[in-house]
Amino acid sequence: ANPVVKDIIEWDEYPGQFRAIDSIDVRARVSGYLEQIHFTDGQIVKQGDLLFSIEKRPFEIAVESANAQLAEANAQLSLANRNLKRYEKMREGNIVGEADYDDRVEAVSAAKAAVAVAQAQVREANLDLGYTEIRSPVTGRISRHEVSVGNLITGGYTGDVTLLTTIVSVDPIYFDFDMSEQNYLAYQRAAERGAMPSMRDNKITVFAKLPDEDGWAHEGSLEFLDNQVNETSGTIRARATFSNTGGIFTAGQFAHVRVPGSERYKATLLPESAIVTDQSQKVALVVDAEGTVGVKILRVGPGYGGMRIIREGLAPTDVVIIDGLMRARPGSKVTPEMGKIEDTSQASFSE
Repeated sequence: ANPVVKDIIEWDEYPGQFRAIDSIDVRARVSGYLEQIHFTDGQIVKQGDLLFSIEKRPFEIAVESANAQLAEANAQLSLANRNLKRYEKMREGNIVGEADYDDRVEAVSAAKAAVAVAQAQVREANLDLGYTEIRSPVTGRISRHEVSVGNLITGGYTGDVTLLTTIVSVDPIYFDFDMSEQNYLAYQRAAERGAMPSMRDNKITVFAKLPDEDGWAHEGSLEFLDNQVNETSGTIRARATFSNTGGIFTAGQFAHVRVPGSERYKATLLPESAIVTDQSQKVALVVDAEGTVGVKILRVGPGYGGMRIIREGLAPTDVVIIDGLMRARPGSKVTPEMGKIEDTSQASFSE
């Protein structure tokens, strides 16, 4: 048969791991006794959903106390304003001295400052009261609750703050993988020639395959390359983004991704069974017009859809022996029967 000639894109395959775009440790901002849990372990929660309730009564009392202090500060301000008005009239008649009048002005300023402090305390008390309801900051899948109802939890912004649970976003999801410095350089050179789009400046279509899958059914986009090569491993970290509407991917799950490794070009393909290893060389047995068996030395490339890319050594018009290789000897005469190479690449790859 003649070799298969078709337009293809070579693909490079890399192992990697899915990672959630958002991963949140849920902690309380205030301390108190856990009163209620509002979710089922492992369920999907939406942003803003109520997750935990802390006992509110101490914080409601704090709000009432802050409001009372504000009322007292407002009363003191009202009294200071009335006193100032009286002293203004007396000052006009030179009944009181300038120092006494200044004291009343300062008393009004101090009362205003006290009101501002009381207002801030009211806002703080209401804020703490609101923090007794712990809501989901993102949409995603929640883990198990780490603290049971009735336990005292420690809240705050620093120190030993109690971890309540964790949430990871589900859709979309990241896929992290490492590519070799050699492959990365090849992509850069191809981008310089204009043969491929730059991986840094464009979204590159990639495909993922889970361990139990045969085909590359999941389409995503390569959107990020790290800013440096790891000097220890000689690799650079890349990240693709995949839609995960059905929830088939889970953060931490391993898979493989394929990335376009070449521009589209016309390639010559042969089945693996038609390629013979002769010492350190790869060869193909061909038949000329007189029926004489000959040898073509090949430079082979990577596999593609169950066949092998032939870089050099074979012309599209060559008649290659694909069956009965054991009965063919270079220089012998044969009566060939023309067949056809079944092209399985389309079934294995979608471009």
